[in-house]
Amino acid sequence: MGLAVAGAAAETWGTRDMIDIEGNDAEVVVVGAGPTGLMLAGELGRAGVRTLVLDAATERSRQSRAGSIQPRTAEVLDARGLLEPLLAGRPPAGTVGGHLAGLPVPLDYRPWQTRRPHPVTVPQYVLEVFLAERLAALPTVRLRTGCALADLAADDAGVTAVLSDGTRLRAAYLVGCDGGHSRVRAATGVAFPGRSGRYGMVASDITLTGPDLAGLPHRLEHFSQAVRASGEQQALLSPLADGVWRFMFGGPDQQGVSRDAPVTEAEIAKALQIACGDGLTLTGVRYASRFSDASRQVDRYRLGRVLLAGDAAHIHLPAGGQGINLGIQDAMNLGWKLAAHLRGDGTGALLDSYHDERHPVAARVLANTRAQGVLMNPADPDVADVRDLLTDLLRLPAANRRVAGMISGLDVRYGPVDAAEPLLGARLPDVALHTGTGPTRVAELLRRGRGLLLEFGEPGRVPAGWVDRVDTVAALPRPDDGLSGDPVELPGAALVRPDGHVCWTDRTSADRSDALTRWFGPAR
Repeated sequence: MGLAVAGAAAETWGTRDMIDIEGNDAEVVVVGAGPTGLMLAGELGRAGVRTLVLDAATERSRQSRAGSIQPRTAEVLDARGLLEPLLAGRPPAGTVGGHLAGLPVPLDYRPWQTRRPHPVTVPQYVLEVFLAERLAALPTVRLRTGCALADLAADDAGVTAVLSDGTRLRAAYLVGCDGGHSRVRAATGVAFPGRSGRYGMVASDITLTGPDLAGLPHRLEHFSQAVRASGEQQALLSPLADGVWRFMFGGPDQQGVSRDAPVTEAEIAKALQIACGDGLTLTGVRYASRFSDASRQVDRYRLGRVLLAGDAAHIHLPAGGQGINLGIQDAMNLGWKLAAHLRGDGTGALLDSYHDERHPVAARVLANTRAQGVLMNPADPDVADVRDLLTDLLRLPAANRRVAGMISGLDVRYGPVDAAEPLLGARLPDVALHTGTGPTRVAELLRRGRGLLLEFGEPGRVPAGWVDRVDTVAALPRPDDGLSGDPVELPGAALVRPDGHVCWTDRTSADRSDALTRWFGPAR
């Protein structure tokens, strides 16, 4: 568990008035105000859904936790107009590539046709503050902190949530975004198969002094520079800001220790000496917590009126910078579907597709993080040979592209897929376009959170029965230096979901009206 040690910084949440939700006045209760819950609430709020966000915490921790977002998450934020204001005033984006298990070969995201071909450095608490502030502009969303869920009961008509103070809340749906120790998940009794942690580690934010401090990289050119394996201990030392360093380590002393056991300065100082020698001295601990390589995933993301997202649905070793991205993309996938379902524009099958699409994505992340855990284990001397072999393979462009697409989330493709149409089910790259109203990009056209029918050439029209849910834009591609990779081979027309994934093109044999009905409801 987390331990706030000397000098730990915390920030009080600005609690907003809770709306009266008697009689299902709140359509959705979101439990958990981390990145997943806040992103989901924003999606629902932009669609006009009456949403109440509850969080048990009264303070927001400034611990480092996730330090960056992957390219696909940057695209998702851009598609809602959130990326530019989030990054305003922050240091310019670097050119550091991604990594697999800290191997010294940058993952090259450029072949995946993206405007953000590198991870974007944004501390998790900065993202949380930003997303929470954005909710203030949404009149149908309320955020209340210091509200712990005690129990819940779901029936065919909705969900009753009971808070720790005895307050009873009623809503049509409840979504658990309350982290790896989810109270919502526990209350549902859903199976959470997988395995418990086999290797314990510590994450800490620390300050240092010593003659070797000046020689440390204060800006990493690549994550592999942070690796400090020594003997039976693995460790990572990376710069944060204002003289604070993130030090993660695991060795014999961290095994078999309860997650609730306090992390002492002596424990950190000993690990630091093993990792870095005598040239660095620990001067302060801002925050320290224990974690493990536990790997679990719920059987179902939807249980009637209750849904799970983010770490409430899946936990894994924090390797490769994938966790926060997995949660935000869960929220993006679920948000528009739940809003459409509540409007009557989608059947239960649309809501069920959240599980069908996102469960396999998380399962793959769990698999690759388990593999990375093996690769980072210093206890087995043969692992060094495997790391060398994979390092050589990652220098091959095809192998690097495959792994880069997986770690970044840029290769996610929702089925059923069509071998003859590579765009079907995939994200539509953020192509620069010229329309009758001037230059634009795909991301800018998605900011209304509606379906999008793009006609590349002769202008067409959405059949009248869907004009209230789908925008039609006639566009031509324009020269663009900002999109990496080869030019996108565009079809004559593409139907794009609110999350940016293509669900029909005129290069497929599927009927456009069938696709409109499946994803946006029947004509009316």
